[in-house]
Amino acid sequence: QVQLVESGGGLVQPGGSLTLSCTASGFTFSKYAVSWSRQAPGKERELVASSAGGRADYADPVKGRFTISRDNAKNTAYLQMNSLKPEDTAVYYCFSYGYWGQGAQVTVSS
Repeated sequence: QVQLVESGGGLVQPGGSLTLSCTASGFTFSKYAVSWSRQAPGKERELVASSAGGRADYADPVKGRFTISRDNAKNTAYLQMNSLKPEDTAVYYCFSYGYWGQGAQVTVSS
């Protein structure tokens, strides 16, 4: 069956870095776009980064700080997050082939 499994979340201080991973199975990952979204408490889920056809796009709040990448040989997508801010605190989800992962909690706090 199709699965997307995120990992790499955690607690980090403001200004720190984290890298999230999303490992896909059950479909040909290399043929599909992948994106990362996040949902903070009390807020709607928002798209933060997407990768399709060699092009990467980012939401304004994360431009210059986050980088989306993928390793198709490993069926894995990544979200490198630098210069993290408290407002980046959220559950981060990857999305591909019409499926969502289970989410990874990222907490930015001193």
